[in-house]
Amino acid sequence: MEIDLDWAIGVNRTSLKIIGLWPDDKLTRREKFLANLRAFIIFVTMFITAVVPGIFALVKVWGNILAMADNLQIALPFTVTVMKFGLLWQRKESLVPIINMVINDWIKAKTEQERNTMRKQAKLSKAIIMFGCIMMGFAAIILIIPPIFGYSMRYLTNLTDGDGSRPFLFQTYYLRDMSDSPYYETIFVSQAIAIMMAAVSYTGVDNFLGLLVFHICAQLDILKVRILNLNDFKNFSAAIAFNVEDHLRLIRSVDVIDNTFNLMLLSLLVYFAMLFCVQGFLLVSMLDGNGGDITFMRLCWLVSILINTFVHMCVYCVVGEILIAKAEGVYYAAYSYTWYLLKPNEAKNMLMIMIRSEKPLLITAGRIFPMTLSMFCSLIKTSAGYISVLMANR
Repeated sequence: MEIDLDWAIGVNRTSLKIIGLWPDDKLTRREKFLANLRAFIIFVTMFITAVVPGIFALVKVWGNILAMADNLQIALPFTVTVMKFGLLWQRKESLVPIINMVINDWIKAKTEQERNTMRKQAKLSKAIIMFGCIMMGFAAIILIIPPIFGYSMRYLTNLTDGDGSRPFLFQTYYLRDMSDSPYYETIFVSQAIAIMMAAVSYTGVDNFLGLLVFHICAQLDILKVRILNLNDFKNFSAAIAFNVEDHLRLIRSVDVIDNTFNLMLLSLLVYFAMLFCVQGFLLVSMLDGNGGDITFMRLCWLVSILINTFVHMCVYCVVGEILIAKAEGVYYAAYSYTWYLLKPNEAKNMLMIMIRSEKPLLITAGRIFPMTLSMFCSLIKTSAGYISVLMANR
């Protein structure tokens, strides 16, 4: 149903359309050009306004560990956002069949049980989307609004901020003095726009992955129920053939998703480990009185970024864990069915599902690390251990 479709994917589709990354094969040539033009402008804006000046600033403050930590808490998210944006932009055409599959699954005729199963998984996806949007919006507001009234969220240094009377939104360094009007106002507005673009891009790409995987989880649940109730079908052979084709469709979809996002997830593992160390170091330094001026707004900013990063990384692993569990459900359903009472040719057809379902269905980081909660816990433990290393070299 169209209403269910809009309810399930509307927010994510709108956010990705704004930045030109929504996969859609029904666009005209002009619409495709405009979408790619938007994506190009946003990509270049974030890269030139935030990434390059942030790298210059990091080189400039090298050796000052507090300034470096302050730089990295913005430079790392922007760099990863630009990388995620570029990867999805490059590979969005390969995701068109997956999007068409999602659309067709929602609008085709289905039983009430199947509809409820899809809505249940879609509710989880929408809850994650809304939480991500709220947290990212809160972080962007804290970063943009208070500096307009003279309250900076940053650790200020005269290496990149001059006398500190007119700091930018995040630590950057330019080849000429930008503290005079109208250069200061131009850079300030450009950085604010880059922050808003990065917030939409970062959250949109993450939520897009969740949307796709949760939809496949719903289809795996539906497949499991069909396998357990094969006796309800009049034509057993046709029912088996249909379920085998559906299972292969879902397996191919997961392969496409993994091919698209595995490099992105690998870089996010490295990014999260580094940012978790940096944020933990800054918070401990502030509590020890060695992290610069402690203000309520700066503390809120650091905590919001830490929670935001933690939740987004956790979502990747939770989504991967749920996918594995749903795929195992198909495996147990196939073995729980009374296949040993079937005729030899019918039992042979069941082997197609039984054999393939033995292989775990998962998403990975660089085709190396499976995205699971155990991997997330190991990552947290390792990252937390390096905070003490930073404290010892403060």
